Amino acid sequence: MSESVENLAVALLQANLYWEDTIANLAMLEEQIAVLPEPADVVVLPEMFSTGFSMNASKVAEAMNVTTTRWMKQMAAKTKALVVGSFAVKEDGKYYNRLLCVRPEGTYEVYDKRHLFRMGQEHDTYTAGTQRLVVEWKGWRICPLVCYDLRFPVWSRNSQSEPYDLLLYVANWPARRAYAWQTLLRARAIENQCYVAGVNRVGADGNGVEHVGGTQMIDFLGEPITDLGDAEAAKVVRIDKSPLLTYREKFPAYLDADQFNIKV
Repeated sequence: MSESVENLAVALLQANLYWEDTIANLAMLEEQIAVLPEPADVVVLPEMFSTGFSMNASKVAEAMNVTTTRWMKQMAAKTKALVVGSFAVKEDGKYYNRLLCVRPEGTYEVYDKRHLFRMGQEHDTYTAGTQRLVVEWKGWRICPLVCYDLRFPVWSRNSQSEPYDLLLYVANWPARRAYAWQTLLRARAIENQCYVAGVNRVGADGNGVEHVGGTQMIDFLGEPITDLGDAEAAKVVRIDKSPLLTYREKFPAYLDADQFNIKV
């Protein structure tokens, strides 16, 4: 179990990804990580950070514990941080948009993207996950989700049975829906009484889809703490647990939340 900290330092990496070029992306992101201005407890990468949001799964997907998994383990060991990001995985004849949370000692936990982006034919290529993940790290409970999951508040709903303090979204969210990205991130923070980080990419992908970043950290009131704008950037943001707990105590809306079960 990692040591508990009141102030969690979260590194947000907003990158212009090389299309379907794993080696180039890992090299570029390793450079970004190496020049972070201060140590981080958590390092968050965009969705499909090693290839971009590609439906060419037969080309870009990897087995577990090869190139990208090993790279994430190396980055976690070097930074002593929890490294979070998704990439295309092939397992048992199926493809997954799989998010890993990798710890410095090399262990990891997995979340397979639940909501697959129908308008981009992701549902025809990848297999949807069925289990949400909440990771405990340095005294914080973190729920990592992927891009299109942002539109589905029931799946991300905070609960007394499986509570979290920080909700993470890794994304390749297109520029033409930037307003929805900004609005939904704030909504998830307000309704779940938690910090929310949304890490998006910039630049055009191999299909000509433009991305304008808008990577943000938002507090439990829905107020932005930081916004990385529309260019490549990396920033370490500190979030404080004490005011979060104080707010929940003074305004315990979660006690009146509806109870429900999700059918998957």
